This record gives sequence, C-alpha cells and structure tokens, in this order.
Amino acid sequence: MNTRLVAAAAILLSLGAGAFAHRLDEYLQATIISVENDRVQVSMRLIPGVAVSSIVLASIDTNGDGVISEAEQRTYAERVLRDLSIMVDGKSASPTLVSQKFPATEELKEGLGEIQMEFTVDLAPGGPQRRIVFENHHHNEISAYLVNCLVPRDPSIRILRQNRNESQSFYQLDYAQDGGSSDPLTLKGWSTVRGSMGAVGFASIFRLGMRHIAEGTDHLLFLLTLLLPAPLLALGWRWVGFAGARHSLWQILRVVTAFTIGHSITLAIAALGLVRVPTRPIEVLIAISILVSAIHALRPLFPGREALIAAFFGLIHGLAFAATLEELGLGRWERVAGILAFNLGIETMQLMVVAAIMPSLVLLSRLRSYSVLRIGGALCAGGASVGWIVERLVHVNYSVDVLLNGLAHHAVWITGGLFLISLACSLLPKFLNTQAAATEPRPGRTRTVPQGVSGFTHVD
Repeated sequence: MNTRLVAAAAILLSLGAGAFAHRLDEYLQATIISVENDRVQVSMRLIPGVAVSSIVLASIDTNGDGVISEAEQRTYAERVLRDLSIMVDGKSASPTLVSQKFPATEELKEGLGEIQMEFTVDLAPGGPQRRIVFENHHHNEISAYLVNCLVPRDPSIRILRQNRNESQSFYQLDYAQDGGSSDPLTLKGWSTVRGSMGAVGFASIFRLGMRHIAEGTDHLLFLLTLLLPAPLLALGWRWVGFAGARHSLWQILRVVTAFTIGHSITLAIAALGLVRVPTRPIEVLIAISILVSAIHALRPLFPGREALIAAFFGLIHGLAFAATLEELGLGRWERVAGILAFNLGIETMQLMVVAAIMPSLVLLSRLRSYSVLRIGGALCAGGASVGWIVERLVHVNYSVDVLLNGLAHHAVWITGGLFLISLACSLLPKFLNTQAAATEPRPGRTRTVPQGVSGFTHVD
C-alpha cells in the first residue's frame, strides 16, 4: 500500500509523543486517511502500553499459546474493523482489510510492539462537496486516539476542513472534488497549498517544527555552544573579558540570524526536492559542527566571524530539518505550506531558547568566573559531539542522546536556576560594596587634645 501512509503515521505519532510520553496505561491508536477519487485508503498503527498489553494480547492470542498465528491476526484485525464506524456522505460504508502485520508477543508485553493495519473504503459517485466521518470505538476504555489525513495527490480533490472531538475518537473530514483541469497553473498551485494547510494541518506542522528543534539536542547544542563566547572579546588565542552589553546583544543577534538564514535556505531547497543528500553524512557533519563550536568556545578560532560560521553550518543543519519534513510525503506544491509552517515552528522554539538563555549569558560574562561556565560548557559539548561522531560513524551506542534528553526534560529548571545564579552574582557585589561603604568611618578633622588630658589623636 502507499508508503506515504506509513511515513505520515510516523509523523502523527511524533506529534503526539509529547502528550503521551512515559505513559504506560494507554493503547495508542494512530490513524492516517488518504482520499482518492474512488476510494479512501486508511493506515492504522496500534501500540499497547506495558500496563494494558496483557488485555490487548489476551484479545489477540485467544488460545494463549504465546504465538500469534495468521488466523488470530486476521480475526483480531477484523474485530478492529467492526469497532470502527465509517460514514460517507451520511451513508454507512464498509472497510475492506488489505493487510495486517503483528509483532512478537514479547514486544507487545514490553510495550514496544506495533500492530499495523491497512484497509480501504470504496466511494460511490457523489457531488462536489463530500464528507467522511470516522469513529473508533476499539478498546475505548484504555485507548488514546490520533487521526489525520494526507494531502490528496489528485489536484481535483481539495481538503476543506477537519473536525475532531477532544479524544480524537471522532473525526470528520470535508473535502471538495471537481475536474480542476481548467484552472490556471498558479491557481491550482495555490488551491493545493491551501489544501495542504487544511489536510496536514498548518498548526500541526508548526508544532512539529517546534518539537523537532526542542528535541533535536544536537541542533540546539551547536547554537548554544557558539553563543558561549559571543559576549567576550578575543585577544590572540585567548578570550579576555566582557565586550559590553551592546556588543554582546548584537553578536548574539548576528549568530542566531545567520544560523536561521543558513538552515532556511537548505530546508527550502531540499524539501522541494532540488537537492538530495544521504542522512548519515549530514548527521556526522552536524556533530562535527558542535565540536568546532566547542573548540572555538575554549580558544578563539574565528573571532568576529561567528556569524559566517553559523550560516555555513546552518546550511548543513537545514538538510537535516528537510529530512523530517520529507517524511510527510507532501507533493511539491504542498511543501510550500509545509516549509513555511515547519520553519516558523523551528524559529519560534529557537528564539524562545535564545531569549531564555541570553540574559544569563550577558550577566555572567561580566564576571571572571564566567570562564568556568564557558570552559565547562565547551568541554561537555565537545564530549557529546565526539560521542555522536563515533555513534554515527561506527554504530557504537554511547547513550549520548539519552543523557542529553534527560537534561532537556529539566531545561526549564536549569535555565531558571542559571538565571537566578547570574542575577545573584551580578547584584551581590553591588550589595556588598554598598554595605561596606555604609560601615566605613567618615573622614573628618583631627585635633590634638591638650597635654595632660590624654595622649591620643581624635577623628571628628
């Protein structure tokens, strides 16, 4: 069946990952719908959590022998279809099972198994405005649902709107269907772009961009490491001190803007299919970019030219961003809307991170002790980059992602704590100086006490 359904299901699950991360008591059921001229193709991915896997497994392996036979797979798949309600233009429609794929029972017990099902629904001829209603009642007492649709390949089909209930067990899709052959090319392209915004969801792709940069620890680590020396002045092969608030802010702005321009260019070029680069070399180059920025944070390699380096490596990072957008399976016109939404999501999250960390950098960089943060941060980033390089070259797992993702889950607390420390370090010396000035004796006149009274000098 169409591989776009499988790719899109993976994206749909990633969109819901934040909402269902670390939950063990849910049966996650993700559904992707693809509308064609005479039928609807549907792909379902069902993933039981550890706490509910025994319930699901009992309904699949009915004889309890620990092996899911072909007959049991077929029986369970048909049961799932019976628990679905599909209406086309107000009339009940029957799904036809195309394929099913089940994991091993051990994978299901561990919460890692994924059941894959694909089916179709035949469409009778209808008017220009059509409606599909999809309801999922399978194991509703333990389930969490996700549902979305793909952008139609047929330019004569335009998605108008999608409606869901809160749990997404109910989904309504409205679309228009016409000849479309008489439209000018520009109008056809724009209508398809509008359709892509509605079908895949502009907001969904925007959130995917935010999630990609938030969970893409390598992208953020490169940017943050490059910003570590941004508030400092370089003298030869040394960072010598604070360059001033205006210089610091301007330098940070230049680096972030250059990185944005760089990855936006290659994101657009690669997402439109004009350039195709294998994923693994890109991932290795991203790790190398972090290593270069870490060395620069220790010793100036390109002082004053950080923006150029950010733009150059931004070109590489943009190719990685495009690989994620490619998984949506959008056509060329649809990618225009996808690129816009995805890039806006990336920039929004990126600016949020920079805005959160920038005050601490500017405040701490005024202090001599800032070298501790700079050197410590550079060494950590360099160690992570070396681990990534080895992992991505020779497939040896050093759990770099696990460690950094664990820290990322506490990013708000870490950022807040760093800001409080920077604020305290900035205000404490002023407070101590004020206290010291208040306790110092005021200068005054000296006079000699007449002889015979005492032999000391008195300060007024």
